[in-house]
Amino acid sequence: MQAEGPDAAGLPPDCEEVVAALLAHQRRFLAFVERRVGSRAVAEDLLQTAFARTLEKGGALKDGEGAVAWFYRLLRNALVDHHRRQAAEGRALEVEARDADGATDDLELKGAVCACLTDLLPTLKPEYAQLVRQVDLEGRAVPDVAREVGITANNAGVRLHRARLALKRSLERGCGACAAHGCLDCSCKPRR
Repeated sequence: MQAEGPDAAGLPPDCEEVVAALLAHQRRFLAFVERRVGSRAVAEDLLQTAFARTLEKGGALKDGEGAVAWFYRLLRNALVDHHRRQAAEGRALEVEARDADGATDDLELKGAVCACLTDLLPTLKPEYAQLVRQVDLEGRAVPDVAREVGITANNAGVRLHRARLALKRSLERGCGACAAHGCLDCSCKPRR
């Protein structure tokens, strides 16, 4: 008579039939997963994770053939999770790529923006010029600059808006037609 508890393989006696049934279908399981992920290595990883989950269930499954159907459902769920993770990673990579492209565009744009802008900054109120320089030219965040200056972020936002309007008027007065076309590749000398 066999004693209750795990056998030599470390499995409870009622799990032996389930494990035997699952191992008998191992090649089919692997082919099933591999067809859906397109990679043998990924399929093996997913299958191994699914087997580990099954062993965690312990004696919950008593019937070998029922365990095979249950295991296919487990594999389908693992595939859905895998594809969701892949899609999320893909979206994150797309955002990162767009941000990287935008950074390149920003650098190119900064090189082409009207040089008159830096010449006209000293004509603004000093606190306006400082905000435009730090936020627009250096790319710093408004709340960070506000904290340094000792004002609220809302106050800094209002000042920045006013500074940009004043700078726009100065550019329109100083550069004329060039400013109307966006001040890109400007070669004019501003009139103060």
